[in-house]
Amino acid sequence: MSEATPRGSGRPLLEVSGLRTTFDTPSGPLTAVDGVDLEVRLGSRLGVVGESGSGKSVMSRSIMRLLPKSKVTTSGKVLFDGIDMMSLSRRDLLDLWGPQIAMVFQDPLGSLNPVMKIGRQVGEGLRVHRSISAKAARAAALELLDEVGIPEPQRRIDEYPHQMSGGMRQRIVIAIALACSPRLLIADEPTTALDVTVQAQILDLLEAQRAERDMSLMLITHDLGVVAGRTDEIVVMYAGRIVERAPTATLFRDMRMPYTEALMRSIPKVSDDSHTRLEIIGGRPPEMTRLGPGCKFAPRCKYAQDLCVAEEPALMPAAASHPDEATTQHLYRCFYPVGSHEAAEALERNIASGRVSETGVVINAA
Repeated sequence: MSEATPRGSGRPLLEVSGLRTTFDTPSGPLTAVDGVDLEVRLGSRLGVVGESGSGKSVMSRSIMRLLPKSKVTTSGKVLFDGIDMMSLSRRDLLDLWGPQIAMVFQDPLGSLNPVMKIGRQVGEGLRVHRSISAKAARAAALELLDEVGIPEPQRRIDEYPHQMSGGMRQRIVIAIALACSPRLLIADEPTTALDVTVQAQILDLLEAQRAERDMSLMLITHDLGVVAGRTDEIVVMYAGRIVERAPTATLFRDMRMPYTEALMRSIPKVSDDSHTRLEIIGGRPPEMTRLGPGCKFAPRCKYAQDLCVAEEPALMPAAASHPDEATTQHLYRCFYPVGSHEAAEALERNIASGRVSETGVVINAA
């Protein structure tokens, strides 16, 4: 494949348009996912990034149809290989989960049955979808445990989840998800509870398995550092909406959304002194049942002006800043994009008014 042809340039495997999920709460309707549009192409890797509460996990569960029906309303279109998932019956979904689309959840201990041996859990999907014998399922489970790097699989296959470390449990969950060779794997914060070394091992494992199986991947995380170099495209979410979408290289080189910039600045850098204080994003995500009319990030944004509070910007295309980006799509949701002359002037005004400190920190961010 030539450098001019990006990975995942084939037809879309997953197409999501106008996805909206609302919960009925005592405080009123809470729209956790608000009009999300995205796609995952064959063999491609999509990163979905945002703080806790940004709507990432609800979006993935809405796509998978895993949310309860009671007090939850989901609308929009979700097409998997042309199949309308929103119209499928429970029986049809059970046929789709596993062989076509699978998910790795954030908490492996909560995903595993504590009273069922590992081998049975790994082989269960194969017995259901492939109708193979218990002996054949056990042999396949052993092979999967070896593929995901479980040491001494012959012994571990007869152990229980509590007998394994967090990193090993996550490998087991990945083995279960890969058992029926899905075409799309959704990994929702698969490394959050793991230390840095094990985190890197799990991410390397996901990429190796994706490449070997020619599988598409949606990697959901709060950490931009996790998706750097491991995805082809990144979607940044805030308050249930996409606020920036771009090819990974473009986003890291020419991000436009202030929220994306804030996420980037919060990543620890190896080159920093060991006593360097980590940058944080002031304030907190908005109360989703009390959203105002303007940009949802405005109270925490160092560039925000009156216009940002009064009106929410639409997703707008960024001008190509590199010859190779002529056919790519970079969208952002901001009136004062990072790096623009307008943003620099807005920051100067905010510093002069005392809303933002000289170091660019929003004072009393909401």
